[in-house]
Amino acid sequence: MTFTASARCMGDGLRHEVDVNGRHLLVTDEPASLGGTDAGPAPHELLPAMLAACASTMVALYARRHGWELDQLTVDVEYDPEVTPCRCEVVLRLPDGLTADQVRRLERVAQTCPAKRALEAGFEFSQRTVAATGRRAAAAG
Repeated sequence: MTFTASARCMGDGLRHEVDVNGRHLLVTDEPASLGGTDAGPAPHELLPAMLAACASTMVALYARRHGWELDQLTVDVEYDPEVTPCRCEVVLRLPDGLTADQVRRLERVAQTCPAKRALEAGFEFSQRTVAATGRRAAAAG
């Protein structure tokens, strides 16, 4: 399965509208201190948001499948892009009343988050440029 995202600049600022899989629109922007209007998260802020939402969703799906009540589930992600390698700390906040076995199982499930696994596995990138005329631009060399 392939996923797609297309970002389009909105006006002359730093705000972008991002179409995700042709079904959803997200807005990104930079803070005013960088010349944006802060109308949405900066693009690099989406990485910890992606990880938090992914882990939370995996845990919620598992709990729902087992009939466990998790009304107070929260996943916090602290992302530090200033170190090499970049560092993320994921904090799984579960409600009171779960057994030790339930907590252990939910911890394992949070580790299966597809976004986290993809980041751990690494990426291979390719890039191409298409000129406004539709012809591929010459490669820089």
